[in-house]
Amino acid sequence: MSLKYLRNVSSLKLDTERCTGCGMCLEVCPHAVFVMNGRKAEIKDLDACMECGACARNCSFGALSVQAGVGCAAAVLASLRKGGQPVCGCGTDSCCAGPSCSSD
Repeated sequence: MSLKYLRNVSSLKLDTERCTGCGMCLEVCPHAVFVMNGRKAEIKDLDACMECGACARNCSFGALSVQAGVGCAAAVLASLRKGGQPVCGCGTDSCCAGPSCSSD
Protein backbone atom coordinates (compact mmCIF):
# COMPACT_ATOMS: atom_id res chain seq x y z
CA MET A 1 0.00 0.00 0.00
CA SER A 2 1.35 3.45 -0.87
CA LEU A 3 -0.14 6.73 0.25
CA LYS A 4 -1.17 9.34 -2.27
CA TYR A 5 -1.31 12.91 -1.17
CA LEU A 6 -2.93 15.75 -3.07
CA ARG A 7 -2.79 14.86 -6.75
CA ASN A 8 -0.72 16.92 -9.20
CA VAL A 9 0.30 19.58 -6.67
CA SER A 10 3.73 18.50 -5.41
CA SER A 11 6.41 21.16 -5.72
CA LEU A 12 9.10 18.51 -6.45
CA LYS A 13 11.20 19.23 -9.54
CA LEU A 14 14.07 17.22 -11.06
CA ASP A 15 16.62 18.80 -13.37
CA THR A 16 17.80 15.83 -15.44
CA GLU A 17 20.71 17.86 -16.85
CA ARG A 18 22.19 18.19 -13.37
CA CYS A 19 21.43 14.62 -12.29
CA THR A 20 24.55 12.44 -12.20
CA GLY A 21 22.74 9.22 -11.35
CA CYS A 22 24.31 8.86 -7.90
CA GLY A 23 21.05 7.39 -6.55
CA MET A 24 21.07 9.32 -3.26
CA CYS A 25 17.48 10.46 -3.85
CA LEU A 26 16.37 6.82 -4.04
CA GLU A 27 18.10 6.08 -0.74
CA VAL A 28 16.67 8.98 1.26
CA CYS A 29 13.12 9.22 -0.12
CA PRO A 30 10.70 7.67 2.41
CA HIS A 31 8.02 7.05 -0.24
CA ALA A 32 9.97 5.62 -3.20
CA VAL A 33 9.15 8.59 -5.43
CA PHE A 34 12.25 7.99 -7.60
CA VAL A 35 13.58 5.22 -9.84
CA MET A 36 16.73 4.96 -11.90
CA ASN A 37 16.22 5.17 -15.63
CA GLY A 38 19.53 4.20 -17.16
CA ARG A 39 22.09 6.52 -15.57
CA LYS A 40 19.65 9.17 -14.37
CA ALA A 41 17.06 9.42 -11.64
CA GLU A 42 13.45 9.80 -12.70
CA ILE A 43 10.33 10.77 -10.78
CA LYS A 44 8.23 7.61 -10.71
CA ASP A 45 5.31 8.80 -8.59
CA LEU A 46 5.03 12.55 -8.02
CA ASP A 47 1.79 12.15 -6.07
CA ALA A 48 3.57 10.02 -3.45
CA CYS A 49 5.89 12.94 -2.59
CA MET A 50 5.18 14.29 0.89
CA GLU A 51 7.50 17.27 0.30
CA CYS A 52 9.79 16.44 3.22
CA GLY A 53 12.81 17.80 1.35
CA ALA A 54 15.16 14.88 2.08
CA CYS A 55 15.97 14.39 -1.60
CA ALA A 56 16.85 18.02 -2.27
CA ARG A 57 18.92 18.37 0.92
CA ASN A 58 20.92 15.27 -0.01
CA CYS A 59 21.46 16.01 -3.71
CA SER A 60 25.02 17.29 -3.98
CA PHE A 61 24.46 18.32 -7.59
CA GLY A 62 21.42 20.58 -7.16
CA ALA A 63 19.28 18.44 -9.43
CA LEU A 64 16.30 18.41 -7.08
CA SER A 65 14.16 21.15 -5.64
CA VAL A 66 11.08 20.94 -3.46
CA GLN A 67 9.25 23.38 -1.26
CA ALA A 68 9.83 21.54 2.01
CA GLY A 69 7.67 22.30 5.01
CA VAL A 70 4.34 22.28 3.21
CA GLY A 71 1.72 19.61 2.66
CA CYS A 72 1.36 16.37 4.56
CA ALA A 73 4.95 16.15 5.83
CA ALA A 74 4.59 19.49 7.59
CA ALA A 75 1.24 18.44 9.04
CA VAL A 76 2.65 15.21 10.46
CA LEU A 77 5.63 16.99 12.02
CA ALA A 78 3.42 19.72 13.49
CA SER A 79 1.10 17.11 15.02
CA LEU A 80 4.08 15.41 16.66
CA ARG A 81 5.14 18.73 18.21
CA LYS A 82 1.67 19.91 19.23
CA GLY A 83 -0.19 16.63 19.70
CA GLY A 84 -3.42 15.65 18.02
CA GLN A 85 -4.18 14.49 14.50
CA PRO A 86 -2.24 15.85 11.50
CA VAL A 87 -4.16 18.38 9.42
CA CYS A 88 -2.70 19.27 6.02
CA GLY A 89 -5.39 21.57 4.70
CA CYS A 90 -6.78 19.13 2.15
CA GLY A 91 -10.30 19.80 3.36
CA THR A 92 -10.60 16.99 5.89
CA ASP A 93 -10.24 16.64 9.64
CA SER A 94 -7.07 14.58 9.32
CA CYS A 95 -4.10 14.57 6.99
CA CYS A 96 -4.64 12.86 3.66
CA ALA A 97 -7.87 11.12 4.49
CA GLY A 98 -10.18 12.98 2.17
CA PRO A 99 -11.40 12.56 -1.41
CA SER A 100 -8.39 14.37 -2.86
CA CYS A 101 -6.10 11.89 -1.14
CA SER A 102 -6.28 8.13 -1.43
CA SER A 103 -4.28 5.00 -0.72
CA ASP A 104 -3.44 2.30 -3.25
